Order: sequence, then structure tokens, then C-alpha cells
Amino acid sequence: MTSPRSPRTPRTEHLVLPGVLTDAEAAATVRGILAAQREDGAIPWFRGHHLDPWDHVEAAMALDAAGEHEAAERAYEWLARHQNPDGSWYAAYADGDFGEVTDRGRETNFVAYVAVGVWHHHLATGDDPFLDRMWPVVHAAVEFVLGLQQPGGQIGWRRDDDGTDTTDALLTGSSSIHHALRCALAIAEQREEPQPDWELAAGALRHAIRRHPERFLDKGRYSMDWYYPVLGGALTGTEARSRIAESWDRFVVPDLGVRCVVPNPWVTGGESAELALALWAVGESDHALEILQSIQHLRDADSGLYWTGYVFEDDAVWPRELTTWTAGSVLLAVAALGGHEATCQVFSGDRLPRGLDPDCCV
Repeated sequence: MTSPRSPRTPRTEHLVLPGVLTDAEAAATVRGILAAQREDGAIPWFRGHHLDPWDHVEAAMALDAAGEHEAAERAYEWLARHQNPDGSWYAAYADGDFGEVTDRGRETNFVAYVAVGVWHHHLATGDDPFLDRMWPVVHAAVEFVLGLQQPGGQIGWRRDDDGTDTTDALLTGSSSIHHALRCALAIAEQREEPQPDWELAAGALRHAIRRHPERFLDKGRYSMDWYYPVLGGALTGTEARSRIAESWDRFVVPDLGVRCVVPNPWVTGGESAELALALWAVGESDHALEILQSIQHLRDADSGLYWTGYVFEDDAVWPRELTTWTAGSVLLAVAALGGHEATCQVFSGDRLPRGLDPDCCV
């Protein structure tokens, strides 16, 4: 249960945004996520589909942004109960059933993201006992992830079930891990348990992202590789704005959203909402609002959830799925633009530890 000493009162007015969500629509979207959550706290993509740890956390963060702290806490307790002995989680669980693993690989960015969610929950609730309970979970997860860090700073993206490490690194995944490491360092700082090795690792990772694109697999066709170095906080200021500007016309489809991959005529809600968050983080709130307004054609009025994507050349919703993580990413972007304190602090990065100066790394 959420600590009764929590000083914060849920402020759902931060989920109302002109042209994006009314109060009633925001409430419907929150109810849509809650309806998909299992009694044990698991949040699959939708009932009958799988759960992956990253998207599970994203949906839980949206619940916290909506003031549904007890439901969010149950999601984190699910992770605590089902963490593997090595600190990881598997990549996919059928319908969120921990006894039915459908992908036994352990993906580093999936594992790391718990730190972002735990820090966001603490900021939203002020619940110190929760942070104490989750600290061993976060610590073990970070140690697992850093076990796959390569000499160049990048993070290998997966460990297979037989123990084989995939040392190839993904720019999107490593950028997400960079964000998670900074949140983990914030948790450590809050608990007065310094983690200097994590600071070094975060600095080396940031340096690789900023200065060494050759250390990552070439996935430049994917929009996530475009904006994730910004969303994950590795690129900031002028450097971040320049990166967004240089590929804007390549990925953004006016009035429809953001392509998942070029040249495919397919815009997706999750990528669009994440780009909006990245835009907000670099001070481009007007453009962030325009992106969020442009994807309202993906909203399902009956459920309050969002279709994953839309193939605009065929005028077709595809795939035919309403995912909790797409709805979660929209709510988080709206919460940031609406000034929700915890969401702003987590995604602005202003109060997150930076780690070692990356320009000191080799």
C-alpha cells in the first residue's frame, strides 16, 4: 500500500491538454490501463498479449501521473516478486503470467527501466519505505545491466537463456539505459549510498552515445534512434535541438504523427508521444503539443486507449491492438506538458546526477 505519510495529493488536472485530452478522456485512458492490469499487478500490452518489463513500467508510470499510486505500486511489487536471481527479468511473459515465459532472453534496457519507474513513483508519492523496499531490486537490476557494458561504454543489448551475451549495442536501448542509470544514481543519492562505479559507467555510456555512433548497430532507419539520445538525456541543449532538427522532415508526417521506420508509411502512437516528451525536455513545448494533437486519430473512443499505429497509404489501423504502453506514453507526455512535478523531474533530467564528465572518457 502507498505510505499514509505521502505528502502529495493526486493532481489529475495535469492530464488535460487542449486538443489532446479532456478531463473525461484522460479519466477514460487511465481506466483503460487499469482494466488491463491483473490483480497481481502485472500490466500486459493488453489482456491475452504478453508483458515485457519496459512497457510494464511505462504503464505504471502513467498510473502514478494520474494519481493511481496503489495500482502503480502493485506493478512494481510484481517486478520485485519475480526478479531473477541475477537481477534481470525475462523479455516476455504471456499475459503477465510469470509462470509462462515466452522469451527467456534478458534485455538490458528492459531490465534497467525499473530505476526510472521507482524514482518516478517516489517523486510522485514521497514514499520512503517504498524506496527502501525497492532499492535491492534496483541495485540488482543495475548490476546485471552493467555486467554487459563494453569497453567503449556502450551496453550489450541482451543475454540469452543459455548465458550467452550479445555484445552488440543498440543506440535506443543504451540511451534508455543512460536515463535509467541517472535515476538509479538519484535513488542512491536519496539513500546516501554512493555508487561511484555507476557514475563512471553512466559517463562512459554518455560519451559513447555522443561521440561514437560506430559503437552501435546501425538502426538509423528507426525514429527511436533519432530521438532517444535526447529523450534519455545523453544529448542536451543545442546538441539535442540540432539532432531533432536535422531529421525532422525524415520522420515526422504532418497531422499524422511520427514514422516508426523510414520509408514505411506507418506512424505510431508510442514513438510520437516519446518524441513529444523529448521535444518538451529541450524546451520545444509548442512542437510537442502539435505532435500529440496529430495522433488523436489513433484514439479509440470506446476504451480510451490508443491504436499502436496507422498505415496512411492504405488508410488502415495496424496492428489492430490497443496497447497499455501506447496509452501510457501519451499520458506521460501530457503530464510533462501539464507540469506534473514527478514526471517533469524524471524527464527533464535537471535534478538527475550527470555521472562522470563524458569528455574525460576515452
